[in-house]
Amino acid sequence: MDPITLSRWQFGLTTVYHFLFVPLTLGLGWFVAYMQTRYYQTRDEDYRKMAKFWGKLFLINFAIGVVTGIVQEFQFGMNWSEYSRYVGDIFGAPLAIEALLAFFLESTFLGVWIFGEGRVPEKVHLASIWLVAIGSNLSALWILLANGWMQHPVGYVINEATGRAELVDFFALITNPKGWLFFWHTIAAGLATASFLILGVSAYHIVRKQNLKIFKASFQMAAIVGLISSTLVFLGGHTNGQYMFETQPMKFSAIEAHWETSAPAAFSILTIGDLTGKQEVWSLRTDAFGIHGVLSFLACNNFECEVKGVNQLQAEYEALYGPGDYIPLMVVTYWTFRFMMTVGLIMMLVSFLFLLALRKPIENAKWMKWVPWVIALPYIANTSGWILTEMGRQPWIVQGLLKVQDAVSPNLTTLDLLISLIGYTAIYGALAGAMFYLMKKYAVAGPDAAMHESVDVAPSFAGADD
Repeated sequence: MDPITLSRWQFGLTTVYHFLFVPLTLGLGWFVAYMQTRYYQTRDEDYRKMAKFWGKLFLINFAIGVVTGIVQEFQFGMNWSEYSRYVGDIFGAPLAIEALLAFFLESTFLGVWIFGEGRVPEKVHLASIWLVAIGSNLSALWILLANGWMQHPVGYVINEATGRAELVDFFALITNPKGWLFFWHTIAAGLATASFLILGVSAYHIVRKQNLKIFKASFQMAAIVGLISSTLVFLGGHTNGQYMFETQPMKFSAIEAHWETSAPAAFSILTIGDLTGKQEVWSLRTDAFGIHGVLSFLACNNFECEVKGVNQLQAEYEALYGPGDYIPLMVVTYWTFRFMMTVGLIMMLVSFLFLLALRKPIENAKWMKWVPWVIALPYIANTSGWILTEMGRQPWIVQGLLKVQDAVSPNLTTLDLLISLIGYTAIYGALAGAMFYLMKKYAVAGPDAAMHESVDVAPSFAGADD
Protein backbone atom coordinates (compact mmCIF):
# COMPACT_ATOMS: atom_id res chain seq x y z
CA MET A 1 0.00 0.00 0.00
CA ASP A 2 2.94 2.34 -0.58
CA PRO A 3 2.76 5.21 -3.15
CA ILE A 4 4.92 3.36 -5.69
CA THR A 5 2.74 0.25 -5.70
CA LEU A 6 -0.50 2.24 -5.78
CA SER A 7 0.82 4.45 -8.59
CA ARG A 8 1.68 1.37 -10.59
CA TRP A 9 -1.76 -0.13 -10.00
CA GLN A 10 -3.47 3.09 -11.01
CA PHE A 11 -1.46 3.50 -14.21
CA GLY A 12 -1.87 -0.18 -15.01
CA LEU A 13 -5.64 -0.01 -14.50
CA THR A 14 -6.14 3.07 -16.64
CA THR A 15 -3.75 1.88 -19.36
CA VAL A 16 -5.27 -1.58 -19.72
CA TYR A 17 -8.76 -0.09 -19.79
CA HIS A 18 -7.76 2.49 -22.41
CA PHE A 19 -6.10 -0.19 -24.51
CA LEU A 20 -9.39 -2.08 -24.74
CA PHE A 21 -10.56 0.62 -27.17
CA VAL A 22 -7.38 1.47 -29.07
CA PRO A 23 -7.02 -1.65 -31.26
CA LEU A 24 -10.67 -1.58 -32.34
CA THR A 25 -10.36 2.09 -33.33
CA LEU A 26 -7.20 1.35 -35.33
CA GLY A 27 -8.77 -1.53 -37.23
CA LEU A 28 -12.43 -0.68 -37.63
CA GLY A 29 -11.72 2.69 -39.26
CA TRP A 30 -10.17 0.93 -42.28
CA PHE A 31 -13.23 -1.30 -42.67
CA VAL A 32 -15.61 1.67 -42.59
CA ALA A 33 -13.45 3.58 -45.08
CA TYR A 34 -13.46 0.61 -47.47
CA MET A 35 -17.23 0.19 -47.19
CA GLN A 36 -17.78 3.89 -47.82
CA THR A 37 -15.51 3.68 -50.85
CA ARG A 38 -17.41 0.72 -52.28
CA TYR A 39 -20.67 2.62 -51.86
CA TYR A 40 -19.43 5.58 -53.89
CA GLN A 41 -17.97 3.22 -56.50
CA THR A 42 -21.03 0.99 -56.94
CA ARG A 43 -23.94 3.03 -55.56
CA ASP A 44 -24.98 -0.20 -53.85
CA GLU A 45 -27.11 0.89 -50.91
CA ASP A 46 -25.99 -2.17 -48.93
CA TYR A 47 -22.48 -0.77 -48.74
CA ARG A 48 -23.86 2.50 -47.42
CA LYS A 49 -25.76 0.63 -44.74
CA MET A 50 -22.64 -1.32 -43.85
CA ALA A 51 -20.62 1.88 -43.51
CA LYS A 52 -23.30 3.48 -41.36
CA PHE A 53 -23.74 0.43 -39.13
CA TRP A 54 -20.09 -0.37 -38.47
CA GLY A 55 -19.36 3.35 -38.36
CA LYS A 56 -21.82 3.72 -35.48
CA LEU A 57 -19.91 1.13 -33.45
CA PHE A 58 -16.66 2.81 -34.43
CA LEU A 59 -17.93 6.17 -33.10
CA ILE A 60 -18.96 4.75 -29.73
CA ASN A 61 -15.61 3.04 -29.30
CA PHE A 62 -13.72 6.15 -30.44
CA ALA A 63 -15.54 8.42 -27.98
CA ILE A 64 -14.81 6.25 -24.94
CA GLY A 65 -11.22 5.74 -26.09
CA VAL A 66 -10.59 9.47 -26.28
CA VAL A 67 -11.92 10.09 -22.80
CA THR A 68 -9.83 7.35 -21.23
CA GLY A 69 -6.72 8.32 -23.20
CA ILE A 70 -6.65 11.87 -21.89
CA VAL A 71 -6.26 10.56 -18.36
CA GLN A 72 -3.00 8.87 -19.30
CA GLU A 73 -1.17 12.11 -20.03
CA PHE A 74 -2.34 13.73 -16.80
CA GLN A 75 -0.77 10.92 -14.82
CA PHE A 76 2.70 11.65 -16.18
CA GLY A 77 2.65 14.94 -14.32
CA MET A 78 0.60 13.91 -11.29
CA ASN A 79 1.88 10.44 -10.42
CA TRP A 80 5.14 10.23 -12.34
CA SER A 81 6.62 13.73 -12.12
CA GLU A 82 10.18 12.43 -11.64
CA TYR A 83 9.82 10.46 -14.83
CA SER A 84 8.50 13.54 -16.63
CA ARG A 85 11.36 15.63 -15.28
CA TYR A 86 13.95 13.08 -16.34
CA VAL A 87 12.74 12.31 -19.89
CA GLY A 88 10.27 15.11 -20.62
CA ASP A 89 12.55 16.65 -23.25
CA ILE A 90 12.38 13.38 -25.21
CA PHE A 91 9.07 11.78 -24.34
CA GLY A 92 7.14 15.02 -24.78
CA ALA A 93 8.11 15.44 -28.45
CA PRO A 94 6.25 12.44 -29.95
CA LEU A 95 3.28 12.99 -27.62
CA ALA A 96 3.00 16.63 -28.72
CA ILE A 97 3.15 15.62 -32.39
CA GLU A 98 0.52 12.97 -31.77
CA ALA A 99 -1.87 15.48 -30.22
CA LEU A 100 -1.24 18.37 -32.64
CA LEU A 101 -1.12 16.35 -35.84
CA ALA A 102 -2.71 12.94 -35.62
CA PHE A 103 -5.46 13.47 -33.03
CA PHE A 104 -6.71 16.73 -34.53
CA LEU A 105 -6.64 15.10 -37.97
CA GLU A 106 -8.82 12.17 -36.98
CA SER A 107 -11.21 14.10 -34.74
CA THR A 108 -11.75 16.94 -37.24
CA PHE A 109 -12.44 14.74 -40.23
CA LEU A 110 -14.55 12.36 -38.18
CA GLY A 111 -16.94 15.27 -37.76
CA VAL A 112 -16.87 15.88 -41.51
CA TRP A 113 -17.73 12.24 -42.18
CA ILE A 114 -20.56 12.16 -39.62
CA PHE A 115 -22.24 15.43 -40.56
CA GLY A 116 -20.93 16.12 -44.05
CA GLU A 117 -22.88 13.65 -46.16
CA GLY A 118 -24.92 15.65 -48.66
CA ARG A 119 -23.30 18.87 -47.47
CA VAL A 120 -19.81 18.48 -48.88
CA PRO A 121 -18.70 17.00 -52.22
CA GLU A 122 -18.68 13.21 -52.25
CA LYS A 123 -14.93 13.02 -52.75
CA VAL A 124 -14.42 15.23 -49.70
CA HIS A 125 -16.82 13.11 -47.68
CA LEU A 126 -15.05 9.93 -48.76
CA ALA A 127 -11.60 11.41 -48.11
CA SER A 128 -12.70 12.39 -44.60
CA ILE A 129 -13.20 8.80 -43.41
CA TRP A 130 -9.88 7.73 -44.95
CA LEU A 131 -8.19 10.61 -43.12
CA VAL A 132 -9.83 9.42 -39.88
CA ALA A 133 -8.36 5.94 -40.38
CA ILE A 134 -4.96 7.35 -41.31
CA GLY A 135 -5.02 9.82 -38.41
CA SER A 136 -5.85 7.19 -35.80
CA ASN A 137 -3.00 4.99 -37.03
CA LEU A 138 -0.60 7.94 -37.10
CA SER A 139 -1.64 8.66 -33.54
CA ALA A 140 -0.70 5.11 -32.60
CA LEU A 141 2.64 5.47 -34.40
CA TRP A 142 3.79 8.45 -32.34
CA ILE A 143 2.70 6.91 -29.06
CA LEU A 144 4.43 3.64 -29.92
CA LEU A 145 7.61 5.48 -30.91
CA ALA A 146 7.53 7.10 -27.47
CA ASN A 147 6.99 3.74 -25.80
CA GLY A 148 9.63 2.16 -28.01
CA TRP A 149 12.11 4.71 -26.70
CA MET A 150 11.30 3.65 -23.14
CA GLN A 151 12.05 0.04 -24.10
CA HIS A 152 15.16 0.87 -26.15
CA PRO A 153 16.47 4.44 -25.58
CA VAL A 154 18.24 5.99 -28.59
CA GLY A 155 19.34 9.43 -29.75
CA TYR A 156 19.87 10.95 -26.30
CA VAL A 157 22.53 12.22 -23.91
CA ILE A 158 22.40 12.63 -20.14
CA ASN A 159 22.99 16.22 -19.09
CA GLU A 160 25.20 15.86 -16.03
CA ALA A 161 24.37 19.38 -14.83
CA THR A 162 20.61 18.83 -14.77
CA GLY A 163 20.51 15.04 -14.47
CA ARG A 164 18.04 14.86 -17.35
CA ALA A 165 17.95 12.90 -20.57
CA GLU A 166 18.03 15.21 -23.59
CA LEU A 167 17.23 14.44 -27.21
CA VAL A 168 20.13 15.00 -29.60
CA ASP A 169 18.98 12.93 -32.58
CA PHE A 170 15.30 13.21 -33.49
CA PHE A 171 15.85 11.00 -36.54
CA ALA A 172 17.09 8.19 -34.28
CA LEU A 173 13.92 8.53 -32.20
CA ILE A 174 11.55 8.26 -35.16
CA THR A 175 13.48 5.39 -36.79
CA ASN A 176 13.87 3.36 -33.60
CA PRO A 177 13.27 -0.27 -34.69
CA LYS A 178 11.54 -1.01 -31.39
CA GLY A 179 8.84 1.56 -32.06
CA TRP A 180 8.24 0.38 -35.62
CA LEU A 181 8.03 -3.25 -34.54
CA PHE A 182 5.44 -2.19 -31.95
CA PHE A 183 3.59 -0.33 -34.71
CA TRP A 184 3.49 -3.36 -37.02
CA HIS A 185 2.33 -5.59 -34.19
CA THR A 186 -0.31 -3.14 -32.93
CA ILE A 187 -1.81 -2.22 -36.31
CA ALA A 188 -2.14 -5.89 -37.22
CA ALA A 189 -3.72 -6.53 -33.81
CA GLY A 190 -6.15 -3.67 -34.48
CA LEU A 191 -7.27 -5.18 -37.77
CA ALA A 192 -7.66 -8.56 -36.07
CA THR A 193 -9.73 -7.00 -33.26
CA ALA A 194 -12.03 -5.28 -35.73
CA SER A 195 -12.32 -8.47 -37.80
CA PHE A 196 -13.42 -10.55 -34.84
CA LEU A 197 -15.93 -7.92 -33.72
CA ILE A 198 -17.42 -7.96 -37.21
CA LEU A 199 -17.41 -11.77 -37.27
CA GLY A 200 -19.20 -12.00 -33.94
CA VAL A 201 -21.84 -9.34 -34.62
CA SER A 202 -22.43 -10.59 -38.15
CA ALA A 203 -22.92 -14.15 -36.89
CA TYR A 204 -25.52 -12.89 -34.40
CA HIS A 205 -27.62 -11.45 -37.22
CA ILE A 206 -26.96 -14.31 -39.66
CA VAL A 207 -28.31 -16.84 -37.17
CA ARG A 208 -31.47 -14.73 -36.92
CA LYS A 209 -31.55 -14.33 -40.72
CA GLN A 210 -31.52 -10.54 -40.46
CA ASN A 211 -30.05 -8.47 -43.32
CA LEU A 212 -28.35 -11.60 -44.64
CA LYS A 213 -26.74 -9.96 -47.67
CA ILE A 214 -25.09 -7.28 -45.57
CA PHE A 215 -23.89 -9.51 -42.77
CA LYS A 216 -22.72 -12.38 -44.97
CA ALA A 217 -20.62 -9.90 -46.93
CA SER A 218 -19.29 -8.44 -43.66
CA PHE A 219 -18.55 -11.93 -42.34
CA GLN A 220 -16.59 -12.90 -45.44
CA MET A 221 -14.62 -9.66 -45.44
CA ALA A 222 -13.78 -10.03 -41.74
CA ALA A 223 -12.74 -13.68 -42.12
CA ILE A 224 -10.24 -12.77 -44.86
CA VAL A 225 -8.80 -9.79 -42.99
CA GLY A 226 -8.87 -11.72 -39.71
CA LEU A 227 -6.70 -14.50 -41.11
CA ILE A 228 -4.22 -12.12 -42.74
CA SER A 229 -3.96 -9.79 -39.75
CA SER A 230 -3.70 -12.63 -37.20
CA THR A 231 -0.85 -14.08 -39.24
CA LEU A 232 0.85 -10.68 -39.37
CA VAL A 233 0.47 -10.36 -35.59
CA PHE A 234 2.19 -13.71 -35.19
CA LEU A 235 5.04 -12.78 -37.54
CA GLY A 236 5.39 -9.36 -35.94
CA GLY A 237 5.54 -10.95 -32.51
CA HIS A 238 8.30 -13.30 -33.64
CA THR A 239 10.34 -10.42 -35.09
CA ASN A 240 9.73 -8.34 -31.97
CA GLY A 241 10.92 -11.26 -29.83
CA GLN A 242 14.19 -11.46 -31.72
CA TYR A 243 14.82 -7.75 -31.27
CA MET A 244 13.91 -8.16 -27.60
CA PHE A 245 16.55 -10.89 -27.35
CA GLU A 246 19.13 -8.36 -28.53
CA THR A 247 18.04 -5.29 -26.57
CA GLN A 248 16.14 -6.68 -23.54
CA PRO A 249 17.58 -10.13 -22.88
CA MET A 250 16.21 -10.24 -19.33
CA LYS A 251 12.66 -9.79 -20.57
CA PHE A 252 13.18 -12.47 -23.21
CA SER A 253 14.47 -15.02 -20.70
CA ALA A 254 11.83 -14.08 -18.12
CA ILE A 255 9.09 -14.81 -20.67
CA GLU A 256 10.36 -18.39 -20.81
CA ALA A 257 11.31 -18.80 -17.14
CA HIS A 258 14.73 -19.62 -18.61
CA TRP A 259 16.95 -19.55 -15.52
CA GLU A 260 20.18 -21.13 -16.71
CA THR A 261 22.20 -20.29 -19.81
CA SER A 262 22.07 -23.01 -22.45
CA ALA A 263 22.86 -23.69 -26.09
CA PRO A 264 20.69 -24.94 -27.62
CA ALA A 265 17.80 -23.72 -25.45
CA ALA A 266 14.49 -25.56 -25.14
CA PHE A 267 11.11 -23.84 -25.27
CA SER A 268 8.79 -24.30 -22.28
CA ILE A 269 5.34 -25.24 -23.50
CA LEU A 270 3.86 -25.38 -20.01
CA THR A 271 5.28 -25.35 -16.51
CA ILE A 272 3.26 -25.99 -13.37
CA GLY A 273 5.01 -24.75 -10.24
CA ASP A 274 6.59 -21.58 -8.89
CA LEU A 275 8.62 -20.97 -12.09
CA THR A 276 11.87 -20.76 -10.14
CA GLY A 277 13.20 -24.01 -11.50
CA LYS A 278 13.48 -25.29 -7.93
CA GLN A 279 9.95 -26.40 -7.08
CA GLU A 280 8.41 -27.37 -10.40
CA VAL A 281 5.55 -29.81 -10.12
CA TRP A 282 5.42 -30.59 -13.81
CA SER A 283 7.06 -29.15 -16.92
CA LEU A 284 6.58 -29.87 -20.60
CA ARG A 285 9.28 -28.66 -22.99
CA THR A 286 9.78 -29.08 -26.71
CA ASP A 287 12.69 -31.43 -26.04
CA ALA A 288 10.17 -34.01 -24.86
CA PHE A 289 9.00 -34.33 -28.46
CA GLY A 290 12.51 -34.56 -29.86
CA ILE A 291 12.42 -30.95 -31.09
CA HIS A 292 15.56 -29.29 -29.81
CA GLY A 293 16.60 -25.63 -29.75
CA VAL A 294 13.17 -24.07 -30.27
CA LEU A 295 13.88 -21.19 -27.89
CA SER A 296 17.22 -20.66 -29.64
CA PHE A 297 15.37 -20.46 -32.96
CA LEU A 298 12.88 -17.95 -31.55
CA ALA A 299 15.79 -15.85 -30.33
CA CYS A 300 17.97 -15.77 -33.42
CA ASN A 301 16.58 -18.06 -36.17
CA ASN A 302 19.27 -20.56 -35.24
CA PHE A 303 18.58 -23.82 -33.43
CA GLU A 304 22.03 -23.79 -31.79
CA CYS A 305 22.53 -20.22 -30.50
CA GLU A 306 23.06 -19.51 -26.81
CA VAL A 307 20.29 -18.00 -24.71
CA LYS A 308 21.46 -16.47 -21.45
CA GLY A 309 19.62 -17.49 -18.32
CA VAL A 310 17.98 -15.15 -15.83
CA ASN A 311 20.57 -15.97 -13.18
CA GLN A 312 23.49 -14.98 -15.40
CA LEU A 313 21.73 -11.81 -16.56
CA GLN A 314 20.97 -10.85 -12.95
CA ALA A 315 24.68 -11.08 -12.13
CA GLU A 316 25.61 -9.05 -15.23
CA TYR A 317 23.07 -6.34 -14.41
CA GLU A 318 24.29 -6.09 -10.83
CA ALA A 319 27.82 -5.59 -12.12
CA LEU A 320 26.62 -2.97 -14.62
CA TYR A 321 23.95 -1.08 -12.66
CA GLY A 322 24.70 -1.89 -9.03
CA PRO A 323 22.97 -4.07 -6.44
CA GLY A 324 19.27 -4.75 -6.93
CA ASP A 325 16.66 -7.15 -8.22
CA TYR A 326 16.51 -6.94 -12.02
CA ILE A 327 14.21 -9.92 -12.55
CA PRO A 328 10.61 -9.15 -13.67
CA LEU A 329 7.67 -10.81 -11.95
CA MET A 330 8.09 -14.20 -13.59
CA VAL A 331 4.55 -15.46 -13.11
CA VAL A 332 3.24 -12.46 -15.08
CA THR A 333 5.71 -12.58 -17.96
CA TYR A 334 5.46 -16.36 -18.35
CA TRP A 335 1.68 -16.66 -18.37
CA THR A 336 0.75 -13.48 -20.26
CA PHE A 337 3.00 -14.63 -23.10
CA ARG A 338 1.26 -18.00 -23.21
CA PHE A 339 -2.20 -16.46 -23.08
CA MET A 340 -1.26 -14.10 -25.91
CA MET A 341 0.38 -16.76 -28.06
CA THR A 342 -2.31 -19.41 -27.53
CA VAL A 343 -5.18 -17.05 -28.26
CA GLY A 344 -3.34 -15.70 -31.30
CA LEU A 345 -2.97 -19.20 -32.74
CA ILE A 346 -6.65 -19.88 -32.04
CA MET A 347 -7.57 -16.70 -33.93
CA MET A 348 -5.55 -17.81 -36.96
CA LEU A 349 -7.20 -21.24 -36.91
CA VAL A 350 -10.71 -19.88 -36.40
CA SER A 351 -10.36 -17.37 -39.25
CA PHE A 352 -9.15 -20.12 -41.57
CA LEU A 353 -12.04 -22.40 -40.63
CA PHE A 354 -14.53 -19.59 -41.20
CA LEU A 355 -13.16 -19.09 -44.71
CA LEU A 356 -13.53 -22.79 -45.44
CA ALA A 357 -17.08 -22.75 -44.09
CA LEU A 358 -18.05 -19.92 -46.45
CA ARG A 359 -17.96 -22.35 -49.36
CA LYS A 360 -21.41 -23.48 -48.18
CA PRO A 361 -24.42 -21.47 -46.91
CA ILE A 362 -23.75 -20.57 -43.29
CA GLU A 363 -27.10 -19.15 -42.19
CA ASN A 364 -28.36 -22.61 -41.18
CA ALA A 365 -25.11 -23.85 -39.61
CA LYS A 366 -25.67 -24.78 -35.96
CA TRP A 367 -22.16 -23.71 -34.96
CA MET A 368 -22.86 -20.10 -35.98
CA LYS A 369 -24.68 -19.45 -32.70
CA TRP A 370 -21.35 -19.81 -30.87
CA VAL A 371 -19.41 -17.43 -33.14
CA PRO A 372 -20.26 -14.19 -31.22
CA TRP A 373 -18.01 -15.44 -28.42
CA VAL A 374 -14.95 -14.99 -30.67
CA ILE A 375 -15.23 -11.24 -30.05
CA ALA A 376 -13.46 -11.81 -26.73
CA LEU A 377 -10.38 -13.49 -28.26
CA PRO A 378 -8.46 -10.41 -29.46
CA TYR A 379 -9.21 -8.55 -26.24
CA ILE A 380 -7.61 -11.34 -24.23
CA ALA A 381 -4.59 -11.38 -26.54
CA ASN A 382 -4.24 -7.58 -26.64
CA THR A 383 -4.44 -7.19 -22.88
CA SER A 384 -2.00 -10.03 -22.26
CA GLY A 385 0.46 -8.58 -24.77
CA TRP A 386 0.32 -5.10 -23.30
CA ILE A 387 0.83 -6.35 -19.74
CA LEU A 388 3.73 -8.49 -20.94
CA THR A 389 5.36 -5.54 -22.72
CA GLU A 390 5.26 -3.28 -19.68
CA MET A 391 5.79 -5.78 -16.87
CA GLY A 392 8.63 -7.51 -18.68
CA ARG A 393 10.65 -4.28 -18.55
CA GLN A 394 10.56 -4.10 -14.75
CA PRO A 395 12.24 -2.79 -12.65
CA TRP A 396 12.93 -0.22 -15.37
CA ILE A 397 10.55 2.49 -16.50
CA VAL A 398 13.18 3.48 -19.07
CA GLN A 399 15.35 0.49 -19.91
CA GLY A 400 18.80 0.85 -18.34
CA LEU A 401 18.29 4.51 -17.36
CA LEU A 402 15.52 5.02 -14.83
CA LYS A 403 13.85 2.62 -12.41
CA VAL A 404 10.17 2.73 -11.55
CA GLN A 405 10.93 3.45 -7.90
CA ASP A 406 12.82 6.61 -8.92
CA ALA A 407 10.14 7.87 -11.30
CA VAL A 408 7.16 8.34 -8.99
CA SER A 409 6.12 11.79 -7.75
CA PRO A 410 7.87 12.39 -4.41
CA ASN A 411 5.04 14.21 -2.61
CA LEU A 412 2.30 11.65 -3.15
CA THR A 413 0.78 10.02 -0.10
CA THR A 414 -0.94 6.68 0.24
CA LEU A 415 -4.22 8.48 0.98
CA ASP A 416 -3.93 10.57 -2.21
CA LEU A 417 -3.50 7.49 -4.31
CA LEU A 418 -6.18 5.46 -2.59
CA ILE A 419 -8.71 8.21 -3.26
CA SER A 420 -7.72 8.57 -6.92
CA LEU A 421 -7.46 4.80 -7.49
CA ILE A 422 -10.90 4.15 -6.03
CA GLY A 423 -12.28 7.09 -7.99
CA TYR A 424 -10.82 5.92 -11.29
CA THR A 425 -12.02 2.39 -10.67
CA ALA A 426 -15.56 3.58 -10.02
CA ILE A 427 -15.64 5.96 -12.99
CA TYR A 428 -14.08 3.46 -15.36
CA GLY A 429 -16.47 0.81 -14.14
CA ALA A 430 -19.38 3.11 -15.00
CA LEU A 431 -17.85 3.85 -18.40
CA ALA A 432 -17.43 0.13 -19.01
CA GLY A 433 -21.11 -0.41 -18.26
CA ALA A 434 -22.13 2.43 -20.56
CA MET A 435 -19.82 1.19 -23.29
CA PHE A 436 -21.14 -2.37 -23.13
CA TYR A 437 -24.75 -1.14 -23.13
CA LEU A 438 -24.29 1.14 -26.14
CA MET A 439 -22.24 -1.31 -28.19
CA LYS A 440 -24.72 -4.11 -27.54
CA LYS A 441 -27.70 -1.86 -28.21
CA TYR A 442 -26.53 -0.67 -31.61
CA ALA A 443 -24.97 -3.99 -32.59
CA VAL A 444 -28.25 -5.80 -31.96
CA ALA A 445 -30.37 -3.04 -33.53
CA GLY A 446 -28.76 -3.59 -36.93
CA PRO A 447 -28.14 -1.34 -39.94
CA ASP A 448 -31.70 -0.08 -40.33
CA ALA A 449 -31.54 1.59 -36.91
CA ALA A 450 -28.18 3.13 -37.79
CA MET A 451 -29.67 4.54 -40.99
CA HIS A 452 -32.65 6.05 -39.19
CA GLU A 453 -30.44 7.79 -36.64
CA SER A 454 -27.90 9.08 -39.17
CA VAL A 455 -27.92 12.41 -40.94
CA ASP A 456 -29.77 10.80 -43.82
CA VAL A 457 -30.27 13.47 -46.47
CA ALA A 458 -30.16 13.19 -50.22
CA PRO A 459 -26.59 13.93 -51.36
CA SER A 460 -27.00 17.39 -52.82
CA PHE A 461 -23.58 17.16 -54.45
CA ALA A 462 -24.13 13.72 -55.94
CA GLY A 463 -22.20 13.52 -59.17
CA ALA A 464 -20.98 17.10 -58.90
CA ASP A 465 -17.33 16.13 -58.69
CA ASP A 466 -17.44 12.95 -60.82
